[in-house]
Amino acid sequence: MSDVGPTLFTRIIQGELPGRFVWRDDHVVAFLTIEPIRPGHTLVVPVTPVDQWIDLEPSTWLAVNEVALAVGRAISEAFQPTRVGSIIAGMEVPHCHVHLVPIDSEGELSFALADRTATPEDLDSACERIRSALLQAGHETSVPTD
Repeated sequence: MSDVGPTLFTRIIQGELPGRFVWRDDHVVAFLTIEPIRPGHTLVVPVTPVDQWIDLEPSTWLAVNEVALAVGRAISEAFQPTRVGSIIAGMEVPHCHVHLVPIDSEGELSFALADRTATPEDLDSACERIRSALLQAGHETSVPTD
């Protein structure tokens, strides 16, 4: 297993850096990226920092995917895209994470389209839309209120 020690995501998870969380439990978190490909672009991240998804414990991989499914459904409800695309790349932060991106065409699933000027207000709005959809789906215990 490639345990990498503390990462940028560890600092976000621990509250050392700000994050717009839509999901938090003991094993997995989901928060908005600050450079979204499309509004609602969310990262699903295991709490334990492991570099590559192929090195995750099977139970952690299952937990990540269960959260990705719930959050992906919430993104679909909140933004009504044609699809919710997912990417596991992990080239920028050595901490396994799944990108969930609302898309209307395959060409939109590209990091080259990342919005490096997304405003805090836009990110807050997307966060609230996803949280609301998660609450409506019955995930109250995992949706942060702050």
